[in-house]
Amino acid sequence: MKVTIWNEFRHEKISEKVKEIYPEGIHKQLEGVLKSAGFDIKTAVLDEPEHGLTEEVLDETDVLVWWGHMAHDEVADEIVSRVHKRVLNGMGLVVLHSAHMSKIFMKLMGTSCDLKWREAEEKERLWVIDPSHPIAEGIGEFIELEKEEMYGEHFDVPTPDELIFVGWYEGGNVFRSGMTYKRGNGKIFYFQPGHESYPTYYNKDIQQVIINGVNWCKPTEHMYPVYGNSTSLEKIKNN
Repeated sequence: MKVTIWNEFRHEKISEKVKEIYPEGIHKQLEGVLKSAGFDIKTAVLDEPEHGLTEEVLDETDVLVWWGHMAHDEVADEIVSRVHKRVLNGMGLVVLHSAHMSKIFMKLMGTSCDLKWREAEEKERLWVIDPSHPIAEGIGEFIELEKEEMYGEHFDVPTPDELIFVGWYEGGNVFRSGMTYKRGNGKIFYFQPGHESYPTYYNKDIQQVIINGVNWCKPTEHMYPVYGNSTSLEKIKNN
């Protein structure tokens, strides 16, 4: 399966703290994780021509993994529309952490996608509430993270098709931390953990969830429906 990892790649260039955690960028850490799981990986970043998401790259992508935070507005609307079309046609999309406010996720959800947040180095416990779901395979009853950015309800997204993880934070907030949607022929997995200032993507359970999410989002064999004027399949007596 061919996977493209898209990363804004800005924090790693301007923050020494982030650079220390992800010296080559979040996308490179995720590339290593997904390569080790047997996926064929490409990476793309914001400052490449067409943000690295050319027609050719997207046409060859089965699942797109998206991480962004501080430069959502710099993503060209033309590229957002290009990705949106590919999702409707069957490309999978894994949306990580602060990409909840990315243009592509907001376009697919049709809501503000806003939430409460707080950076206080809080413990987070992600409870598995759908243990039979393939995305939770290999995970125990919960994942515990020593430090994460708090994301709290209310999360302004449509009711998910499936809710897999609910996060609880040391400060008392809760959050729908892992959920799935279907749009057109495409499958979408949103997963909350992954603030750039914490080493979340080195956690083996978090890595396993992302691997599982990519596998779940892979395209099906169903053809995209043909819309518009349609000729009758049977003879219509009145014609």
